[in-house]
Amino acid sequence: MTSLNTRRGLRNLTVLAVAGVLAVGTAACSSDSDDKAAEPGGREGAAETGPTPSDAPTAADPNASVPPPLVPDALVRRTAAGGRTVALTFDDGPSPQWTPQVLALLKEYRAKATFCMLGPNAKANPKLVEEVVANGNRLCDHSVTHDEGIAKRPLSRIKYEITTAHDQIVAAAGPGARVDWFRAPGGDWSPQVRAMAAGYGMRSLDWSDDTRDWQRPGADKILATAEKELKPGGIILMHDAGGDRAQTLAALKQLLPWLVQQGYTFDFPA
Repeated sequence: MTSLNTRRGLRNLTVLAVAGVLAVGTAACSSDSDDKAAEPGGREGAAETGPTPSDAPTAADPNASVPPPLVPDALVRRTAAGGRTVALTFDDGPSPQWTPQVLALLKEYRAKATFCMLGPNAKANPKLVEEVVANGNRLCDHSVTHDEGIAKRPLSRIKYEITTAHDQIVAAAGPGARVDWFRAPGGDWSPQVRAMAAGYGMRSLDWSDDTRDWQRPGADKILATAEKELKPGGIILMHDAGGDRAQTLAALKQLLPWLVQQGYTFDFPA
């Protein structure tokens, strides 16, 4: 088996853009039965990110391959400890406007969360990434361009989205930083996406409780949805970037004390 250090060195090579018909390789992994988001329609809104980087591959690379798995490739929809625990997750950041406010609320209630970051946002805001980690939170790879059609892309593009964002997040966080999960934009999972993440040491992080804050239905509705869908050991999906998150902040201010009152403790995904 190729060593992790060797893989990380290989993925830093520039991905070649080769014209031709898409040729997605079939990875050795489990069936597609778990590849949809936990809830029907539970897809994130498009993040307000910049244009696709010029070095992103636009055609299939016949040499692209999935490395052997370093972790299981099954979708993660529960906390590590189970029981009356909850895992808070925040997507699309970090944002200079919204992430500090989320961090302040988490600190007030001694809560920890997992931040699923877009690579370019992490690269642009390294101090925020460092603060997320310093406060005891954990990091998750959420791709480079927030492509909600990632499952349909060539293997070379899937690799680029996952590994480039991973490296950008690690570089921003500093030496020794770990990124233990990958979350597909919009929950657009496929065997290839899950296998590629597993090949680079990241488990596929889904959710069990979609607050639908990305729809901006109002803070009361976000809170009601979070409370209704939550089960012990659940993973809550919220956002700290990708647009105006004032409603998310207002809902979080009420959700955190409610969780404490209900006897929940804060955990990380399995």
